[in-house]
Amino acid sequence: MIKNQIFIVFFIFCFNFGFSQQKPDNVEIDYTQYVNPMIGTSKMGHTFPGATAPFGMVQLSPQTNFETMHNPDGSYNTKTYEYCAGYQYKDSTIIGFAHTNFSGTGHSDLGDFLVMPTVGELVLDPLSTSDGKKGFYSLFSHDKEAASPGYYKVDLDSYGIKAELTASERVGFHQYTFPKSNNAHIILDMVYNVYHHDNKNVWTFIRVENDSTITGYRHTKGWARDRKVFFAAKFSKPFKSYGHKKYDDIKYDGFYRRFKQDENFPEMAGQDLRAYFNFDTQGGEQIKLKFALSSVSSAGAMKNLEAEIPHWDFNQTKEETKAKWNQELSKLEVETLTDADKVTFYTALYHTNLSPIIYEDVDGQYRGLDQNIHTSEEFTNYTIFSLWDTYRALHPLFNITQPERNNDMIRSMLAHHDQSVHHMLPIWSHYANENWCMIGYHATSVIADAMAKHVGNFDMDRALQASINTANVRYFDGLGDYIDYHYVPDDKSHSSVSKTLEYAYNDWCIAQMAKQIGNTQVEQEFMERANYYENVYDSSIGYMRPKLSDGTFRKDFDPMDTHGQGFIEGNAWNYGLYVPQDIDKMVKMMGGKERFNQHLDSLFTMEIEDKYIEKHEDITRDGIIGNYVHGNEPGHHIPYLYNWTGHPEKTQSRVRMIMRSMYGPTVEGLCGNDDAGQMSAWYIFSSLGFYPVTPGSPNYALGSPLVEEAKIHLDNGKVLTVKTKNQSAKNVYVKRVSLNGISIKNNQISHSDILNGGVLLFEMSRKP
Repeated sequence: MIKNQIFIVFFIFCFNFGFSQQKPDNVEIDYTQYVNPMIGTSKMGHTFPGATAPFGMVQLSPQTNFETMHNPDGSYNTKTYEYCAGYQYKDSTIIGFAHTNFSGTGHSDLGDFLVMPTVGELVLDPLSTSDGKKGFYSLFSHDKEAASPGYYKVDLDSYGIKAELTASERVGFHQYTFPKSNNAHIILDMVYNVYHHDNKNVWTFIRVENDSTITGYRHTKGWARDRKVFFAAKFSKPFKSYGHKKYDDIKYDGFYRRFKQDENFPEMAGQDLRAYFNFDTQGGEQIKLKFALSSVSSAGAMKNLEAEIPHWDFNQTKEETKAKWNQELSKLEVETLTDADKVTFYTALYHTNLSPIIYEDVDGQYRGLDQNIHTSEEFTNYTIFSLWDTYRALHPLFNITQPERNNDMIRSMLAHHDQSVHHMLPIWSHYANENWCMIGYHATSVIADAMAKHVGNFDMDRALQASINTANVRYFDGLGDYIDYHYVPDDKSHSSVSKTLEYAYNDWCIAQMAKQIGNTQVEQEFMERANYYENVYDSSIGYMRPKLSDGTFRKDFDPMDTHGQGFIEGNAWNYGLYVPQDIDKMVKMMGGKERFNQHLDSLFTMEIEDKYIEKHEDITRDGIIGNYVHGNEPGHHIPYLYNWTGHPEKTQSRVRMIMRSMYGPTVEGLCGNDDAGQMSAWYIFSSLGFYPVTPGSPNYALGSPLVEEAKIHLDNGKVLTVKTKNQSAKNVYVKRVSLNGISIKNNQISHSDILNGGVLLFEMSRKP
């Protein structure tokens, strides 16, 4: 999908997005010039192009349509899936700029506090009015749009307004350049949501504190069923008048009914409302808006605003945020064969720094899972843990590039456990809510990986106990049956094979924690559970297969089908290869090295018919190679499994082929949604020449690096330099690999090898 236009598109994007040459004071190179936030904004990419700081709570981005989750007949509207991040490159309209967005998730929420500047007749409906007239949206074109780390701008052609956005961690900063008008407006849409439905908004509230300051909050029921976000906002210019319109059916309004509330009344409250603020403007006049968020209170939001952006200098904030991005991007200093590869690499690195997000006020207060207000002590609290995706490569990458942040994320997970009425670590959590998405309990993997790599400075005994507690919540997703039967029975739970495989891996992670701490009893208990994957392997057919509670394998079984066959987002051919904790044993169980090698060959070369994938939004053709699905995380380790069959050259060729065909510097430059950074983390690791096939182990499997050279700047002050000799597009095979002059024979390096620094040299060849 991206093979032949790379160079042309790259130069077009360089021109359109104005890559800056300015260098931050403390970094020699401006790495932000190689980031294109538009990559992955089309199809299933679901990334957003807007303004945010690294791991920022505010992710201020354009929204290009208002799709509701349900059709008029109550059925699911599949178009909402296209708008997981609120933005689609194919669209030609913008309805406003929202302050919270997910980047590349397979389901969605957020889209809080949509702001839209307009001129002319006041219109308060985004797409069309009740009488069929144009809504407040604006037409725009991509040739008048630009995005770079921490900055976004676009011309709103319908109004002659130039919109510019930047952000600190907790504050969005808007700058609107208006034409001359005595009828200019800034609309605050409190109805809009990503993944909107009729009951999404529980309550919304706005206070007009004075002629240029407003505060308020929104309470929503969506993917997070009890989510509260507070705000405080200041305009750079007093508004001359204001008002609002309610869109809900008011059954009772108490004695507020004695007031004319819709105009110039300083309290606005309802389930669904849109507010407006009116101005007179001169031609070229700029009105700025600082919009701060908090999970705690509007007072907390005001503290965040005053602490992070106390001034009105838009360019100062823009440059400060750019410098923060450059600091993060400079941790990996790479040279590539082409400039296009460099854009792909640094944009992927940018994506890995979008989430999890900081989730506390500047004073350390945050809303906990119990909906009470807590104060973080000796850590920064984070949220957005898409763990079924991100435990595989994103969190392992953090153990190299962000060890301090990853420790804070683990402490945030432990706080989640302590606040959980279920006494569980997070599964998929965001904004003080657990949404229970996907399977397994993969916080255990994140914890075990940090411990195995000796980058954890959290309470390890507490972490082990939290993991044990999580692994024994019997009412969670077939877990009680897994404990009793030693597998998840298919007649008692959906996705039974996938759950069995994931639980067994998670239990292995718990055993590794216990081993490090010296708790032999727990280690033995969970090592036994780690072998439960064997109970869903059917040796008579050579596949993992759903097993019933009576101990027999399910009869109606198709190993090619991705729907209803005991697997989630995969089939027996690909997801059935998920035993990362014991790959040698899996290979032997499945017939030995040569037979397993043949299975892998077939996986990449066979064709899967549409009928086997048509029932999945997450499995699309642009993410498939044969029957290998790179667009879905369960297969991300598979190309590296050739290393365990005696054919590392096949890992090398497959990995390079995937990097070339599934990634690129275009709006379709991701083969699936980025899944909160996991897809991009796979690319970063693979470009460097190694990958964490088994998080929780200190080792990485070697592949075929795409870079010419990379310097990994570590927190301990050391540098690991990845060098390639005879690198080219055709020289994908590794003739010899050495670390500090010593040949590596077992196709792996350890985390300690990385931390010790030095030179990892790959000698490349055109032939295996």
